[in-house]
Amino acid sequence: MMKLVLLLALLTVSECDDSTVSVRTGEDVTLSCKYDINYYTPLSVCWGRGQLPNSGCNNQLISTDGHKVKEETRVSSRYKLLGQLDEGDVSLTILNVSETDAGQYGCRVEIPGLFNDDKHHFVLNVETAPRTTTSRTQNETSTEQTTAGYTAGQMSSTQLLLTSHTSNVERKESSGVSVVLLLVLFVLVALVIAGVALVIIASRRKRLNKMPQQQVNSSVLFSSTASTLHLQSGGLAVENIYQIDGGGDGGEYESCP
Repeated sequence: MMKLVLLLALLTVSECDDSTVSVRTGEDVTLSCKYDINYYTPLSVCWGRGQLPNSGCNNQLISTDGHKVKEETRVSSRYKLLGQLDEGDVSLTILNVSETDAGQYGCRVEIPGLFNDDKHHFVLNVETAPRTTTSRTQNETSTEQTTAGYTAGQMSSTQLLLTSHTSNVERKESSGVSVVLLLVLFVLVALVIAGVALVIIASRRKRLNKMPQQQVNSSVLFSSTASTLHLQSGGLAVENIYQIDGGGDGGEYESCP
């Protein structure tokens, strides 16, 4: 009878009362489970859903061999043992909690000996996160984005109009400058042509002024030459007549040399 009472006392001490933990959907939660590794040395641990049986874990979620996690026992990547296993911290972390995660969980630390296992139970309450704040935030964000987009559109339109107006003004200014340059070039060409024409006309006038004097000189020269020829021819004619007359004595005609 005393042994049975002692056994029940040990079982009562080894089992802790259920701890209630509350969390909202979408959040992460950690269920704390630790043991004195310096006293017991590294021990195997398992986590399961529901009430823990006399040995092992029902609906096992994850377990360790005392040094590392047994990956083949991990049923989901959302279940993590993020504590220091070499310090006896085998707390379970559930990532991105959903409503289906609500319920009872158990942690069993397998201590050598009959009925020596250390067991911890937890009740996880999952509350639905309020959606009004999220909706309001989304609406505000959407409104801000729409306003920003509309403002950006107006600014873009204004910039386009300003750019177009500036380009038109620049084109008009450039066309006006081109017209002025063409006019200046035309005036310069006209001046050059007029100057060349004046030079040609002046040179022709000089030539015409020199032409009468040369003609007079040539006429005088021609006249003097003609008179000389006439006198010479007259002298020759007198001499020939004289020779004909003097030849009457001989009764023969002599030919002129």
